[in-house]
Amino acid sequence: MVRIAVLQIKLYASWVHSLKEKRMVAKSLLAKLRNKFQVSAAEVGDQDVHQSLAIAVAAIVPHSAQADSLMDGIVRFIEQNTEAQIVGEEREIR
Repeated sequence: MVRIAVLQIKLYASWVHSLKEKRMVAKSLLAKLRNKFQVSAAEVGDQDVHQSLAIAVAAIVPHSAQADSLMDGIVRFIEQNTEAQIVGEEREIR
Protein backbone atom coordinates (compact mmCIF):
# COMPACT_ATOMS: atom_id res chain seq x y z
CA MET A 1 0.00 0.00 0.00
CA VAL A 2 1.36 3.42 -0.95
CA ARG A 3 1.48 6.33 1.46
CA ILE A 4 1.14 10.08 1.06
CA ALA A 5 3.68 12.14 2.96
CA VAL A 6 2.68 15.72 3.76
CA LEU A 7 5.07 18.22 5.32
CA GLN A 8 4.06 21.76 6.27
CA ILE A 9 6.82 24.16 7.22
CA LYS A 10 6.62 27.72 8.55
CA LEU A 11 9.61 29.94 7.90
CA TYR A 12 10.60 33.36 9.20
CA ALA A 13 12.68 35.58 6.90
CA SER A 14 13.70 38.64 8.92
CA TRP A 15 15.40 40.42 6.01
CA VAL A 16 12.30 40.44 3.75
CA HIS A 17 10.63 43.86 3.59
CA SER A 18 8.17 43.49 0.71
CA LEU A 19 5.80 40.94 -0.74
CA LYS A 20 7.81 41.02 -3.98
CA GLU A 21 10.96 40.00 -2.09
CA LYS A 22 9.04 37.28 -0.28
CA ARG A 23 7.62 35.88 -3.54
CA MET A 24 11.13 35.67 -4.98
CA VAL A 25 12.36 33.71 -1.94
CA ALA A 26 9.33 31.40 -1.96
CA LYS A 27 9.40 30.80 -5.72
CA SER A 28 13.09 29.92 -5.68
CA LEU A 29 12.78 27.56 -2.71
CA LEU A 30 9.70 25.81 -4.11
CA ALA A 31 11.37 25.26 -7.49
CA LYS A 32 14.47 23.80 -5.81
CA LEU A 33 12.34 21.43 -3.71
CA ARG A 34 10.37 20.25 -6.75
CA ASN A 35 13.50 19.64 -8.80
CA LYS A 36 15.58 17.92 -6.14
CA PHE A 37 12.94 15.74 -4.48
CA GLN A 38 10.32 15.28 -7.24
CA VAL A 39 7.52 16.43 -4.91
CA SER A 40 4.55 18.76 -5.12
CA ALA A 41 5.28 22.00 -3.26
CA ALA A 42 3.29 25.20 -2.78
CA GLU A 43 2.99 28.29 -0.61
CA VAL A 44 -0.09 27.58 1.51
CA GLY A 45 -0.51 30.47 3.93
CA ASP A 46 0.68 33.82 5.28
CA GLN A 47 0.67 35.16 1.74
CA ASP A 48 0.11 38.76 2.86
CA VAL A 49 2.72 38.71 5.66
CA HIS A 50 6.14 39.93 4.49
CA GLN A 51 8.44 37.93 6.74
CA SER A 52 6.48 34.72 7.16
CA LEU A 53 6.32 31.85 4.67
CA ALA A 54 4.12 28.78 4.99
CA ILE A 55 4.87 26.02 2.52
CA ALA A 56 3.58 22.49 2.08
CA VAL A 57 5.25 19.56 0.36
CA ALA A 58 3.50 16.33 -0.62
CA ALA A 59 4.81 13.08 -2.11
CA ILE A 60 3.66 9.55 -2.77
CA VAL A 61 5.95 7.01 -1.13
CA PRO A 62 5.91 3.19 -0.90
CA HIS A 63 6.16 2.99 2.91
CA SER A 64 6.32 5.07 6.09
CA ALA A 65 10.08 4.71 6.56
CA GLN A 66 10.72 6.32 3.20
CA ALA A 67 8.26 9.10 4.06
CA ASP A 68 10.18 9.91 7.23
CA SER A 69 13.49 9.85 5.38
CA LEU A 70 12.15 12.11 2.62
CA MET A 71 10.74 14.64 5.08
CA ASP A 72 14.00 14.70 7.07
CA GLY A 73 15.90 15.33 3.82
CA ILE A 74 13.57 18.17 2.84
CA VAL A 75 13.97 19.88 6.22
CA ARG A 76 17.78 19.60 6.00
CA PHE A 77 17.71 20.93 2.43
CA ILE A 78 15.63 23.96 3.48
CA GLU A 79 17.98 24.67 6.39
CA GLN A 80 20.96 24.59 4.04
CA ASN A 81 19.45 26.47 1.10
CA THR A 82 17.74 29.48 2.61
CA GLU A 83 18.57 32.05 5.25
CA ALA A 84 15.00 31.83 6.52
CA GLN A 85 14.58 30.22 9.92
CA ILE A 86 12.25 27.25 10.39
CA VAL A 87 9.79 28.17 13.15
CA GLY A 88 7.25 25.39 12.75
CA GLU A 89 6.86 21.98 11.17
CA GLU A 90 3.97 19.53 10.84
CA ARG A 91 4.28 16.03 9.37
CA GLU A 92 1.58 13.65 8.32
CA ILE A 93 1.65 10.25 6.65
CA ARG A 94 -1.64 8.97 5.24
